[in-house]
Amino acid sequence: MKAYRNISVSAQEGSGLPLLASRVEAGFPSPAEDYIDGALDLNEYLIRHPAATYFVRVGGDSMIGANIHAGDLLIIDRALEPKNGDVVIASISGELTLKRLCNRDGKLLLVAANDAYSPIEVDAEADFQIWGVCKHVIHSL
Repeated sequence: MKAYRNISVSAQEGSGLPLLASRVEAGFPSPAEDYIDGALDLNEYLIRHPAATYFVRVGGDSMIGANIHAGDLLIIDRALEPKNGDVVIASISGELTLKRLCNRDGKLLLVAANDAYSPIEVDAEADFQIWGVCKHVIHSL
């Protein structure tokens, strides 16, 4: 059995968290490199439009097929124009929901990623608004 060395990864104030210079292999192990490439600020990496971005926690199981689970943290960008197939936060009749935006045969649908839930058809009279596009999902293993 090999002994492991401690690698100091303390962050400097204002510089973000340490970013290792090499990738970690998910297959066969490879020799580790003993240096830090720089600092990683997750805000710079995950957030393109800071003034238009918000975070929200997920409740429910309608998006488990998209690997989005109850308790996950979502990063939502309001500056993006929603496209067909995007996962969005939508308000329909005053209720918020997380669904995939789909345009099928000229109909606008909010589609769950769980077969237990039927698609929601958004008709022209609906009180409907998109609150942003989900760009990232953060969840614990």
